[in-house]
Amino acid sequence: QVQLVESGGGLVQAGGSLSLSCAASGRTRSTYGMGWFRQAPGLEREFVAAITWSGGIPYYADSVKGRFTISRDNAKNTVYLQMNSLKPEDTAVYYCALRIGTVLTTTNAHYDYWGQGTQVTVSS
Repeated sequence: QVQLVESGGGLVQAGGSLSLSCAASGRTRSTYGMGWFRQAPGLEREFVAAITWSGGIPYYADSVKGRFTISRDNAKNTVYLQMNSLKPEDTAVYYCALRIGTVLTTTNAHYDYWGQGTQVTVSS
């Protein structure tokens, strides 16, 4: 089993920045990819960003491209999401997810483990 714990959410004004972290523990010896998703009230969970084990070219949703940056530190089994120029529409619960393997994917169902989520609220 793998456990994922997110941290770093909070309240910020529009235009501000927040940094999220997600630490993985447990059976993390396999090669795995990491992703961030978010879910706003009344909406489905949507893809935000993903990165492979090697930390190669990450992939972003169009809505966050140029504003968010995903990175990872394999020595710490941790993935990060730096969020800049935040907008009120970025308000959501943010989840990190882990997928065993090397393939980058934006599909929720392809991820094997999920964190409990952290709230991000952007005020206008």
